[in-house]
Amino acid sequence: MSYTAITETTIRSLPLVHRGKVRDIYAIGDDHLLMIATDRVSAFDVVLPEPLPGKGILLTKLAMFWFELIGNLIPNHLCDTLTLADVLPDASERRQAQDRSMIVKKLDALPVEAVVRGYLIGSGWLDYQHTGSVCGIELPPDLVLAQQLPEPIFTPASKADVGDHDENITYTQMQEVIGSERAAAVKEISREIYAKAASHALARGIIIADTKFEFGVDSNGTLTLMDEVLTPDSSRFWNATTYRPGHNPESFDKQFVRDYLETLDWDKTAPGPVLPAEVQQKTLARYEKAYDTLTSAT
Repeated sequence: MSYTAITETTIRSLPLVHRGKVRDIYAIGDDHLLMIATDRVSAFDVVLPEPLPGKGILLTKLAMFWFELIGNLIPNHLCDTLTLADVLPDASERRQAQDRSMIVKKLDALPVEAVVRGYLIGSGWLDYQHTGSVCGIELPPDLVLAQQLPEPIFTPASKADVGDHDENITYTQMQEVIGSERAAAVKEISREIYAKAASHALARGIIIADTKFEFGVDSNGTLTLMDEVLTPDSSRFWNATTYRPGHNPESFDKQFVRDYLETLDWDKTAPGPVLPAEVQQKTLARYEKAYDTLTSAT
């Protein structure tokens, strides 16, 4: 499928609140936001020079699918009283946001990321090799790369601004930041969402190795799921058919970009390298495969 790349939006009728690694966020009055998923690509917390055409559309469509599927578990930030035409009456502005945006309720965002890991990979694998644990959680000895954990573990992280790196933190540190009661609620619901999503995905031949969630609190103090959810940018999706513990799994996510970048002489600081056309095309194909597979009927 062919898409027109959007690297940066230029919405003049609404005030720009924040331009993140991928999303441009605009204020809609005092209570709502317009979140537009651009086609920017970030890796190792660096925004790369070239966009991935259509990536923002696929991320948004998949996130919307998950919000509906897990809607019975927790409230989310989506607004159902405003349409894109209400918010952006100008057709040229609306085209920038079409199919790649969410109108959401403004929340008080929690300053942590809720990470659930079902398999030993990435920074968790590196941590385990050095310490035998992941974020302070002791694990059995002699586990191998990509092995399924005895049970999913909750490993929070600090949020990073553009150009900074996310950092794993312990659950105790998370409690110190947001309080013990709120931390317990985030941990419990994160594991519930992961369990439901992982079961849904596995029935369609995809392993969700790990994922991260973001939460906020509304004006009534209600914990609310926000931002993107269970996308190839925020999760590791593996091919269940070819998966073998001890081997680097075939993925349907951003890992393909990371693997390519690891072959370069690059210090993982800005500016990032330009992705070759072949890497862009194969990455987009993986995003499309993830979307088509996860949203299919069994």
